[in-house]
Amino acid sequence: MERIPTQGIDVFLAIVREGSLRGAARVLGIGAPAVSLQLKALEERLGVSLLIRTTRSIELTDAGRTLFDGASPAYRDMTDAIKKTCEIGTALNGTLRLSLSRGAYMVALAPVLDGFLAAHPGIKLDLSWSEDLIDINREGYHAGIRLGDILTPSMVAVRLTPPLKSAFIAAPSYLDKAGRPQHPRDLLAHQCIRYKLPSARKIADWHFVEDGQVKLIDPPARLAFDTVIGVIQAARDGFGIGWSLHETARDYIENKSLEVILESFAREMPPFYLYYPEQNRRVECLRLLIDYLVAHRDRMARAKVVR
Repeated sequence: MERIPTQGIDVFLAIVREGSLRGAARVLGIGAPAVSLQLKALEERLGVSLLIRTTRSIELTDAGRTLFDGASPAYRDMTDAIKKTCEIGTALNGTLRLSLSRGAYMVALAPVLDGFLAAHPGIKLDLSWSEDLIDINREGYHAGIRLGDILTPSMVAVRLTPPLKSAFIAAPSYLDKAGRPQHPRDLLAHQCIRYKLPSARKIADWHFVEDGQVKLIDPPARLAFDTVIGVIQAARDGFGIGWSLHETARDYIENKSLEVILESFAREMPPFYLYYPEQNRRVECLRLLIDYLVAHRDRMARAKVVR
């Protein structure tokens, strides 16, 4: 695509509006010689004369009139758009678009949501629950929240939680009937409910830890879901053994509709991170959310130390 020579247009427009090079220099905050040089450079790039300068006045050539009539409103519109864009970056109100999984919402965002919204009534959150790791740039999100092991290196990442516990889970009714596994290899003889990665369309690996080493086990999937909540619900319904982050299934574990098994073999998972592209660093609403989330993270860490 051919690049249009727009450098110096602002100088040309200022000269015409002010009626002189000195007047343009005054409103632009630069010296008159610099104004003259930039005008000359613009005319050379365009290949036409734009102004006829005399000792008493400045007149537009036909080319200059065409440029002024077309560029003046367009330049004003562009300037207004740039100002509005900068205001978005510094505003204390607006809408933040976030992409996050259900687990990320439950563990990292939900505990602070009420307090954040109360503290910043001008900010709205537009949340998209997705298990898939989407391109937040392409899809128009300001940021996302995901586990740290699946983030791309090009993103700025802020840790929101400590490392997370994982859990093999099943309904007590299923375990009473099928027996409680004592070792991960016993899962091979059980009905298992697996999670299918939405983008890769493959079953997510199941890992466990034994003697300090992370090992892989691949029991057949009697049921497979492309959402973690589907796995949890099917496990609650007694269809077999599933795997989840402990925090994601916490309510069901606490009310005893799900039972944790093989706890000594559970693998520690990475923390949740908020991540965003470098160009969003100046978005003030995002900075306020990050500050709030980090303050909450640090309070939780201090409270854990005290306990």
